[in-house]
Amino acid sequence: MRNITVITRLLSNLDSVKADDLEDQDLDFKEWDTRSKNDAIAHVIEMAICMANGGGGTVVFGVRDKVIGRANAILGVPPEIDQNILMKRVYDATDPKITPVFEDLHVPEGTGRLLVMQVYSGMRPYTDTAGQGKIRVGKDCQPLTGTMRRRIMVETGEGDTTADLIPGNADQHVSPSAVEALKKNAAKEQAPKDLLSLQDNDFLVSLGLIIHGQLTNAGLLLIGKEASIQEHLPHYYWIHLRMRDDTEYSDRDEGRDPLIIALSKITDRIMAENPVTTINYGMFHFEYRRYPEVVLREALMNALSHADYRINSPIMVKQYSNRLEISNPGGFVGGITPQNILHHPPVARNPRLVEALTKLRLVNRSNLGISRMFKYMLIEGKAPPIIDQPGDSVKVILKGGELSAPFRAFVEREGQSGRGFEVDHLLILDYLLSHREIDIPGAGALIQRTDTEARDILHKMEHERGYLEHGGSGRSTYWALHPAIYRELEVNGHPYGDRRTEWEAAKMHVLSMLRQQKDSSENSLTNTDIRKITRLDRDQVKRLMRELRDQHPQITYAGNRRSAKYYYRDQ
Repeated sequence: MRNITVITRLLSNLDSVKADDLEDQDLDFKEWDTRSKNDAIAHVIEMAICMANGGGGTVVFGVRDKVIGRANAILGVPPEIDQNILMKRVYDATDPKITPVFEDLHVPEGTGRLLVMQVYSGMRPYTDTAGQGKIRVGKDCQPLTGTMRRRIMVETGEGDTTADLIPGNADQHVSPSAVEALKKNAAKEQAPKDLLSLQDNDFLVSLGLIIHGQLTNAGLLLIGKEASIQEHLPHYYWIHLRMRDDTEYSDRDEGRDPLIIALSKITDRIMAENPVTTINYGMFHFEYRRYPEVVLREALMNALSHADYRINSPIMVKQYSNRLEISNPGGFVGGITPQNILHHPPVARNPRLVEALTKLRLVNRSNLGISRMFKYMLIEGKAPPIIDQPGDSVKVILKGGELSAPFRAFVEREGQSGRGFEVDHLLILDYLLSHREIDIPGAGALIQRTDTEARDILHKMEHERGYLEHGGSGRSTYWALHPAIYRELEVNGHPYGDRRTEWEAAKMHVLSMLRQQKDSSENSLTNTDIRKITRLDRDQVKRLMRELRDQHPQITYAGNRRSAKYYYRDQ
């Protein structure tokens, strides 16, 4: 949740960004409905339920979220609205009861008053007294459907099937070879020696895999016998396919092995077609694989530990000649989406299983695994992982490109000089290797940060590291690779000057067409026309035409927005 000081600081950005750009899982800005007091209060109740179901958060009433400029955005809340009455109305209308905290925030704009509602998470799910409700997912309030209710149960631990106990004595379900493999893998990850030195039964008890002499589903998944797994968790199995194309495969293997054995088997099958390649580049000697081992391990462990084992669908690994697809049943939980996964706090679908894996250091509870996957693909000059949610499943796609020796050497030299790379830096550099430029909204979406955070990162990459240079001004500001960096990375074998030449050539092409058409019936060009000619995007065309108009006063501009047209008039 955000306190008054933080909100005041965020409001100072409204002259350059929309309030919508400042919103997050735990923060929303809402305009107050001045037409109907009852409707306004109903909206407060709806937002209280939404935020409580989403884990708690802050709602600032009195701010329009789709406009730029403080004076336009801050309309305020009527002074007669009573905090105590609002609190009682929310309390009376919710089930279980929600007791939000309201605070006034005084501002010079509008009515001079904003109303800040702080909502704490508790015994979810919440609804109104008629049984209706919403839940905060990212920046949206979505209907509290049956699927959403199930997800809440997962997040609160009530739906953790891996905590359920298996009938009978634990010994009859445990595979000694799987226990040995679990300890061996944990030792490689520097798990605590005092934990690994315990006798097998004590070891499993300390991990919470055995409780009162009975094996949990988490234990069954990790170190259970295949027969017991098939009997008690019949929906769990894995499949690995070597794909010829999108519809045919050349080889298949599958099993119901305990997860620690499945991890080894799947990894071995992938590595059989993931050989080491050596490249000598200047003073550097690089050895690499199409898919870095650390990336494979993180992707597979994520799929195995976050799968929904109540769904009759396999952990699926499809290995193509140029990519690897790893998917697991069960969509994202806890407000995580493909668009915020890099920085969202971790949420475990299977807390008991993840807790054991965390103690063994086989997974990380700080959400570092996803960032690690991105980093180790990007430092080799490869495309970042693609993470998607098709239906009720999660899919990770790894593209098996070749190592970019110039980029890998650049990363190595920077590291040796004490300037390591964060994933944010790598994503922006990777993008600019194949695109002319990037602006603040584009960078924010790319690195999954707010526009303010993206602006700070771009400034630091320009002024502190010298990687970028900027052009334009205000909302039209953009960043491109610095010429020296572009040359150092030998992008596509072309010198940096080619990009400038292409830009100038695009201007001359447009100028020539305008001159040729000036006396014809079709004597103008629209933004859409120019985009087709130059293959630039809408904002780039606007900037290109501003430059052309500054250089050639004969070019005039008429109309607004999509109807705007450019003409060439002899002076």
